[in-house]
Amino acid sequence: MSDLQTRTKQFKDELDAWTREIVQWHFNPETGCPFWLDYASKLDWDPRECIECFNDLKKFGLFDDEQLKGGPIRRWVPKAYADKHISVFETGGSTGLPKSRISIDDYRIDYSMFSETLPDEFFPRGGDWLSLGPTGPRRLRLAVEYLAQIRGGICFQVDLDPRWVKKLVQWGEMDMIHRYKDHCVEQALTILRSHDIKCLFTTPKLLESLCNKVSLKKVGITGVFIGGTEMTPQFHRFAREELLEGAYFAATYGNTLMGLAVHKPFDPADNFWIIYYPPVPRAVLQVVEPDDAFKVVDYNATGRVKLTTLTREFFMPNMLERDEAERVEPTADYPWDGVANIRPFTGFGGEVVEGVY
Repeated sequence: MSDLQTRTKQFKDELDAWTREIVQWHFNPETGCPFWLDYASKLDWDPRECIECFNDLKKFGLFDDEQLKGGPIRRWVPKAYADKHISVFETGGSTGLPKSRISIDDYRIDYSMFSETLPDEFFPRGGDWLSLGPTGPRRLRLAVEYLAQIRGGICFQVDLDPRWVKKLVQWGEMDMIHRYKDHCVEQALTILRSHDIKCLFTTPKLLESLCNKVSLKKVGITGVFIGGTEMTPQFHRFAREELLEGAYFAATYGNTLMGLAVHKPFDPADNFWIIYYPPVPRAVLQVVEPDDAFKVVDYNATGRVKLTTLTREFFMPNMLERDEAERVEPTADYPWDGVANIRPFTGFGGEVVEGVY
């Protein structure tokens, strides 16, 4: 057995153990949240007895994300955390009403883990940050600021409401969309011209708009953390060859419900595929057959992305994402499956509104 095979087996054993621990936590009357305790009361089986490994989570079936829309939000607060300071984060609502989830420390844990993957040469300790992305009730607002802080920096933010952009798209107000995008970029330019910023968080569309106005190299940006929407191999190549001017490109795939899947470091052999590995065991991504959500596709084949989140704050088994991707093999650094070339799921039969993302 190769070293990678040994590590992959070890990971599977650790994931099974973690799954048992999280299920015990969320379905224990003393520690679990009201939502899952009520859910269990209607079952003819006990999750604490019947869930012995990650694969057993299929017994829950698919998670209906409609249950995350509306309230009361406290039904998601584990009893063990009832006296904690609770935050609420919402999704962007790009495909309908926004979903909500509670948060205590998960985003700090996720971004502390992500921080360890950033090279200090390009994301210098003590360097200040600009976040040119969604604000308001979205997790990114606090998460990027926290990332800057734990690396010893200060985070400047623009004021950006993606839901207003979504409205403009629905109304066909393309001129107003461009004006709003320019408004957000102008905020960023004001900050860049007034402060010594080394690190940037933004989205692909906003990165391109910003680089049309200013040279990242000339304003001193050495590291770019990017996420928020699909990034094709074509955009990846364009960003590296035309936009970044030597800045490090740290691509991520993440959302309010999952956390943060980090990019595989750039390798020319990948043909500019952007490959992500989730923060296992806290979150697991699987690429499954569109007509069979419990059948994983072969490596390098295309399927729909399925997410399972496993933390003490939040348990969510088997939720189908709005995305499709290719399944990618484990690596020495990440001995579990990855996903590549994230883009909107074509099975929806319509266009996903992403606005400034």
